[in-house]
Amino acid sequence: MSEKILVVDDEKALLETLLYNLKKHNYDIVVASDGLSAIEVARREKPDLILLDIMLPGIDGFEVCKILRKEMNTPIIMLTARDDEIDRVVGLELGGDDYLTKPFSMRELIARVKAMLRRAALIRDEISPGDNKPVKILRFGNLKIVTDRHEVLINEKPIEMKPKIYELLLYLASHPGIVVNRETLLENVWGWDYLGESRTVDVHIRWLREKIELDPQNPVRLVTIRGSGYRFEG
Repeated sequence: MSEKILVVDDEKALLETLLYNLKKHNYDIVVASDGLSAIEVARREKPDLILLDIMLPGIDGFEVCKILRKEMNTPIIMLTARDDEIDRVVGLELGGDDYLTKPFSMRELIARVKAMLRRAALIRDEISPGDNKPVKILRFGNLKIVTDRHEVLINEKPIEMKPKIYELLLYLASHPGIVVNRETLLENVWGWDYLGESRTVDVHIRWLREKIELDPQNPVRLVTIRGSGYRFEG
């Protein structure tokens, strides 16, 4: 079955170009041209990925992202004509997984779509109840990661995490005590062909600290090594 992508954009020429190129790669495409219909289509069609323009009629892409993120973990790549770092950070903080500034090449877009769908598929690939495979657990004090079930618990209480935050935690926790730079995280968490910026890593690190640190402003589990990257202390 083809993976389904929801494309949300009110720019007709770009929409047609996106549809043509995505269909060439055998994706099943559904579309919306404004914020409200984007929410309706996403709820009805349950796409595997969403390409979401920020500048939309009615409610904008930021608000759409915020609403959908409360309901689903579908990867969201945000599209915008504005190349402003504040916009990028806001989009990520509202739950976007990636960010592309117009004009962008179709090759770059397809690379990011493939990487995002591949990572999402790995997160969904959980063991079924009938499998008698051993459950792998990583423990760091009161923090527990049940890797085969993609569960994170603190003091045995489940912690909700977006897929990308979980992947980031799992990678770092699998390399405790080792300084990992941003480029390595981009390659191993976002995919080797991810073409984003290291700022993306910093934003996700901040989110992760909010989940696992007692005091996110003074982290002790996930520390910054100035000029080098991050080290997971556990």
